[in-house]
Parts: sequence; C-alpha cells; structure tokens
Amino acid sequence: MDMRVAPTEVVGTTAMPPAGARSYSWTSGIAAVVIVLGLAAVGWWWWRAPVITVVQVTRGPAAEIVYATGAIEPETWSRSTPLVRGRIVERCRCEGKIVRKGDVLARLDDKEALATLNDLRALEDFQHREFDRQTQLLARGATTSQAYQRAESDLARVRAQIAAQVQRLDYYKLVAPMDGLVLKEDGEVGDMVDPGTILYRIGLEKPLWVVAEVNEEDIPRVQTGQKALLRTDAFANRVLPGFVKQITPAGDPVAKTFRVRIGLPDDTPLHVGMSVEANIVSREKQNVLLVPANAVINNSLFVVEGGRTRRRKVAIGIRGTGFVEIVDGITENETVASPATANIKDKARVRPQLVEDVTP
Repeated sequence: MDMRVAPTEVVGTTAMPPAGARSYSWTSGIAAVVIVLGLAAVGWWWWRAPVITVVQVTRGPAAEIVYATGAIEPETWSRSTPLVRGRIVERCRCEGKIVRKGDVLARLDDKEALATLNDLRALEDFQHREFDRQTQLLARGATTSQAYQRAESDLARVRAQIAAQVQRLDYYKLVAPMDGLVLKEDGEVGDMVDPGTILYRIGLEKPLWVVAEVNEEDIPRVQTGQKALLRTDAFANRVLPGFVKQITPAGDPVAKTFRVRIGLPDDTPLHVGMSVEANIVSREKQNVLLVPANAVINNSLFVVEGGRTRRRKVAIGIRGTGFVEIVDGITENETVASPATANIKDKARVRPQLVEDVTP
C-alpha cells in the first residue's frame, strides 16, 4: 500500500518584508510629518502677521493747488438801493428783462415830500411879495437897507430849500444805473425799505467770473493767468475750467483772506449766484513718480519687500490733495504701504494686500 505525506498547510502567518523596505517606509512617515509641521508653522507665521494694504509707485501728472470758495457774478453789474426810507408803491416787475439807463424801476411813497415842497413854494410866494414890498419902500426911503437885505436873504433861502426838496423827490424813484439785464428784483408793493436795501441787481449776462476768497497763507502762490478747476453741486460730475483774472492787492485782516476773481469762458454753464469750489493750479508737472498722500509719513515711505516693511526716507516734490510727487528715494513699481498708519513698524512682518485701481 502506497502511503504519501501531504504537505503541511501553514495558517495565520505573514511573510516578513525585506529590512531595507521597512526602513524606507519609516523615513517617509517622519518626512511627511515634518513637512506638515513646517507648513503649519509657515501658515501660523503668515497668518499671525497683520494685514496692510499696499500700492505700487506709479507715474503721472502732479499738481499743486490752492483751494478757494466763491460765487458767480457778472463782471459788469450794479446794485440799486433807495436813498431814503419809504414804502414801495410801484415796481416794474422786470426781473429777467433788459432795461436802459434811467428807466424807472420802482417808486416810493413821496406824498409827505410833496407836501413839504408845496409848503416851501407857498412860503416862496410870501417871501417874494415881501421882497417886492421892501424894494418899493427902499426906493421911497420908507425902509432901511437892513430890512431890504433881510427880505432878500429870506427869499434866497426858501428858494434854496425848494431846490433841495425837488432834488430829494428824485430819491423816491429807483432808476436803472446802466443798460443791462435785471438779474434779481426784491421787494413788494407795500414793503417799507431803508436806505441801502438792495432792491435791484442789473448787469451784463456775459462775461461772468467767480469772486472767491483765498487764505492769506496761500496767496503768494496765486498769480494771474493760472488755471483753475471749478466744481459745483449743480454740475456734480463735471470739472469746469477757469483762470485767475484779478487778485485784490489788499486783504481782509479780520477774515485773513484775499479776494481773487476767476474768469470764465463765454460758454460756461454756470449761472449768476451759484456757489463754487475752486482749485487754482499753482504748479504742475508731467510724468513724475507718485504715491498716495496717505502713504507719506514724516517724509518717509514703508516699502514692502518679502513680507517685511522697510522704512525709507524720500525727497518730496509737489504735494497734491490725493497724491504726492516723490523726487528721490523710490523707483517705479515698488510697493509701499497705503495708508501708512502709526502701528506699522520698520522691519515688521506684514501680509500685503495690493490695491490695483489707484490712479492719479
């Protein structure tokens, strides 16, 4: 009988890997942990740094401006005011219409003045008769020369009073002092008005100018012929042109301002009486290095390189309201902190966020 031995089956055992393979797997695990920890450390380092906004140094035009405020007026115009106190009894209602020099614009109640004139004329008749009587008496030697002279003086005095009263009656009429357009008419029939009250403004429609006030510390930088950029609420989205036409030689010592008149083109859309803000361009340059004005602190910039700030002294040129010219100390396309706040320190770690739509 043939007896064979079956091979023995091994259950529940695992083959051992080679020694080199086991060593490689252990090293990879350690490396992976190190990488993860390193990335975590870098992330922690990064996210711990404060976020600041930065801009790139650009090129563009720079302008130094002088700010002023004022109102639109005709270059040629006048005000009509009464010379006496009285009640308005008539007005022309001619606002917006053309008038000629000497046209009557309004009348005040002159009844009392007329009554005074009539009294003086009655007195004149009496004095005239007395003078004639004294003349005849003197010719007959029946009076003295002193009585004759007194009658002559009284007549002359009352005639002078009549002339003055006739002139005074003209004060109760307001007449146009010039040819022009009635820009504004104030007062109604029945109103009591005092001397100096402006009832009519008459002027030429063109040309117009801005009568503005400039602070005395800025006036040395203002010269005739300089360009001016005008803004007004009536044309909020437009910048309107003008130019410095006149500078008042004497300033106001109380308000500490000088009056500057800014000429306007004939096709200006501005109207008389509008208030405007004026930026007078006192100096201008083209294609210069520019940074936002809020990036400059104590004539220095915070340049951002490799996630760290570097405080750098720079030479400043024109200082505008929005941008500042950098003459020296920076190059185009370098990145600077904007705004340069007080909490930014030199050589500090930061997380810069670039603002790209900054345009002069």
